[in-house]
Amino acid sequence: MQHILSKMRKAIEEYNMINDGDKIAVCLSGGKDSITMLNGLKALQRFYPKHFELIAITINPGFANFDTNIIQKNCDDINVPLFLENSHIKEIVFDIRKEKNPCSLCANLRRGIINTIAIKEGCNKIALGHNMDDVIETFLLNLKYTGNISTFSPKSYMDRSKITLIRPLIFLTEKDTNRFVKKYNKSVLPKVCPMDENTKREQIKEEIYNWQKDIPTIKANLFGAISRNLTDWKKAKEAEL
Repeated sequence: MQHILSKMRKAIEEYNMINDGDKIAVCLSGGKDSITMLNGLKALQRFYPKHFELIAITINPGFANFDTNIIQKNCDDINVPLFLENSHIKEIVFDIRKEKNPCSLCANLRRGIINTIAIKEGCNKIALGHNMDDVIETFLLNLKYTGNISTFSPKSYMDRSKITLIRPLIFLTEKDTNRFVKKYNKSVLPKVCPMDENTKREQIKEEIYNWQKDIPTIKANLFGAISRNLTDWKKAKEAEL
């Protein structure tokens, strides 16, 4: 846990993700990353000098194997209120619309429901469980498929909803979150979406894996380059204040 807290606190403080009096909604999918983030923020809450509240929000997309009991237990174990919303996302995306590339629509529908619940519960921030690997993969996806040199921001304000998105796991890797759930025997949801193994992101993961055979430091090299851009982003945001 010390390693998790150290990396999370570094990201939170470097990008000023948490302020005194915040009420943070943790997007809890039930996977290893969101479970690690929930536990990390709860542990941080006990000693962090800036006081903040926590709730968890889970959207049930309607897949048959989506076990909400696992998610509820994770929240009950550390005394975090869970707001579980059943949805028709699976039906809309796969059965009605029959989307060939469903990820974008699915994400938009989930985001809309999460924002609605967060606003209703008085939250001013939403925590997303994107890790360092996600940062790198998104950078490569944007470069390869859209010609843009960009990735998601560690912290971003949404004008329409008046909510700030934060990503406290950006300095943690997939290996870190895997180790955490195994070490602390945390139950996580298996992958239930039929697209989980058939996305462009999975293809990028495979490409990075192959690159590592020839360039073992490829991830560190890429994240180093991205981090310099993130530093420029931070300076630009500070200049706006």
